[in-house]
Amino acid sequence: MNAREPDQQFAGDVTEDLFLGDALMVRQPRTGYRAGTDAVLLAATLAPEIVGEKTVLDVGSGVGVVGLCVAARCPGAKVVLLEREPKLAALARYNVSRNDLDMRVSVVETDIARATGALDASEIASESFAFVLANPPYHDEGRSTTAEDRLRAASHQMPQDALDIWARFLNRMAAPGGRAAMIHKTDALPRILSAFSGRFGGISVLPIHARADEAAIRVIVTGIKGSRAPLSILPGITLHAPDNAFLPEIEAVFRHGAALRPKIGG
Repeated sequence: MNAREPDQQFAGDVTEDLFLGDALMVRQPRTGYRAGTDAVLLAATLAPEIVGEKTVLDVGSGVGVVGLCVAARCPGAKVVLLEREPKLAALARYNVSRNDLDMRVSVVETDIARATGALDASEIASESFAFVLANPPYHDEGRSTTAEDRLRAASHQMPQDALDIWARFLNRMAAPGGRAAMIHKTDALPRILSAFSGRFGGISVLPIHARADEAAIRVIVTGIKGSRAPLSILPGITLHAPDNAFLPEIEAVFRHGAALRPKIGG
């Protein structure tokens, strides 16, 4: 591989981690927010037969794990990673090249609240993506201990009203009939539904349970731009067996790139 090395701004303070078995090698910061289970689950809501050669936008991509997993699993997909933090965008560019995905995956460095100039420069039009995905920071600003490192804090926290900004941007970038999907903590569900209301219809909620006898720990909320279909609650997904091992169908998602069932997007 001829991956371009990112600059020295992390000074080697990174790890190289495998995703989807050994299909992806991803470099990410050693400390602070690290992409893992949630990113893979969000990517797995898109099945290759649904995506085909359509366009996918990974909003707030960090080092690119969601979008890279989509690209690795869906060989026809064209993916854009959008990230505002220069250090993470540099790692995302490295990860794209490291995994030989330059022909189908690109990185745009911009803030979603001020993205017009960067999108225009990259010749990316609004309402041009069949699928828009988001794994935003999970903690409300001021409700948890702020990380000393500004980058780490930005990756973990955002203002309480920011979900509306994210939903507005997802709506802006989704094509008519396009699908937006967001993964978040369960206690954010009311705010996500409020933010999606009026922007997306046909909203579905997929609960994610660590174990079958426990309350859901995550939700994946999907909406369709322009749909008038009602809200639906999908059968939940359970990750672990009683012995803490992944259930076989979840092992297939993490090791072999299988899609989540029930599928979102079908």
